[in-house]
Amino acid sequence: VRVEDKHHVRMRVLVPLFVAALCASVTHGAETITLDGSKVERTFDGIGGLSGGGATSRLLWDYTEPYRSQVLDYLFKPNFGASLHILKVEIGGDCQTTDGTESSHMHTRDDQNYERGYEWWLMVEAKKRNPNILIYALAWGVPGWIGNGNFFSQDNVDYHVNWIKAAKSVYNVTVDFVGIWNERACTSAYIKLLRTGLDKASLQHTKIVACDGNFGIVSMMDGDRQLAEVIPIVGVHYPGTVSPANAISLNNTALWASEDFSTYADSSGGGCWARILNQNYVNGYMTATISWNLVAAYYAGLPFYGDGLMWSVCPWTGNYQIKSPIWISAHTTQFTQPGWKYLAHGSGVGHFAQGGSYVTLVPPNNSKGDFTLIIELMTHDHSKCIRPALPAYNVVNQNVTFVIGKDLMPQGALYLWKSFLSQDETKSVLFEKQPNIIPQHGSFTLQLETDSVYTISTLNTAQKGSYPSPPACTSFPVPYKDTFDSYKPESEAKYFADQTGTFAIYKPSSSSADLVMRQVV
Repeated sequence: VRVEDKHHVRMRVLVPLFVAALCASVTHGAETITLDGSKVERTFDGIGGLSGGGATSRLLWDYTEPYRSQVLDYLFKPNFGASLHILKVEIGGDCQTTDGTESSHMHTRDDQNYERGYEWWLMVEAKKRNPNILIYALAWGVPGWIGNGNFFSQDNVDYHVNWIKAAKSVYNVTVDFVGIWNERACTSAYIKLLRTGLDKASLQHTKIVACDGNFGIVSMMDGDRQLAEVIPIVGVHYPGTVSPANAISLNNTALWASEDFSTYADSSGGGCWARILNQNYVNGYMTATISWNLVAAYYAGLPFYGDGLMWSVCPWTGNYQIKSPIWISAHTTQFTQPGWKYLAHGSGVGHFAQGGSYVTLVPPNNSKGDFTLIIELMTHDHSKCIRPALPAYNVVNQNVTFVIGKDLMPQGALYLWKSFLSQDETKSVLFEKQPNIIPQHGSFTLQLETDSVYTISTLNTAQKGSYPSPPACTSFPVPYKDTFDSYKPESEAKYFADQTGTFAIYKPSSSSADLVMRQVV
């Protein structure tokens, strides 16, 4: 290797990355991979996070500035942190849906209120930071009056249409995707009914994702052409990076991991996220992956504590923690956009012979020859997700030579970023820029290290955003009291997290100046 300057490396044989860390380990011989920009496959739909299912963002709402905005920047601001492409939210239904209850916009048939809860606020804040972020809504449950207890009813279509229309009319937020019912069997008749209701309400742009569970919907689509035509996206949960053959062979239908991850956000959780972000496409042809959850902003002791991309559990001081999944997300999100194309398997997408995986994406109408290559070499025991079980496999340190096809020939340097996820989190290296790569004769060789993620791109817009460290977290400030007099009626009180039923601020009588918190449902 000949060093030209501190920012560029003239490639002769290989780029040694974090050489000192590799001195005591064995690196295996080079494999050659060709990146052929003339062969593209499916359209990339994005990486996202899920607020809800349920009440997972509750405490974030209670943060004061500047800390609340800082958390939102790490999640949504382009070229800053996770820079998410998709925000998925729960349509509150007045029922307990994992870590709490989210309020419905229609407690009864004659009731409509589009100021309840915090998902509206969160969608607006996400759109402020990234006007192009895609919005996806899904119900975990609905009030009992819907269809007199029948979820698959015209009542429920109207209920969903009202919510989607209000997102636009009240908050100027377009809902791009809507699901059916979280992790419940769905019916073909209801999906068609929902599509008809959306179209009648001039919501043709809102696409249906079905059915946010397993791949069972695919068999229903196989025998029902009309159903297949109204489902542009099959969304599944925790697929283990694998899709069945009948799903992969669907025409004009995208496959999404519409809920995935759900793993404690230590370095092993970061490893899980890194592995599935690549392998959901390499193995399963899934073009979007959405993390449950977006931000772990709920109290300790509740289910799946700490399973978010980052943690915001201390609003009384403003403390939050940026976890490794934020920066693992950045390896993809800061170098791609929805609408880019994956290169074909065997031409820029695949598994390395000695373990690990790689994907290459290119923008549409790629006249400049831009591309982004993302590599992960996560070891088995350092990348287990909460579910499903991970079959055994091996991965080793290795040298890989990449040959760049003429359609992707860069005009200058390639930009290289790396993360290393150590079992000792204090030794992890997260989203750090490396010396640039100058390909020689259309190729370059990398020395790859296990438990690492690499991004090589023609784009030079990425950055590792930062703010000063927030205050330390302390125990909840007890004794604690709240008169509730500072809130708007029907809002939620600070630090309270509904678990069974829905609570809100109310005026007990027209003559009373005092406000109270009472159970509504």
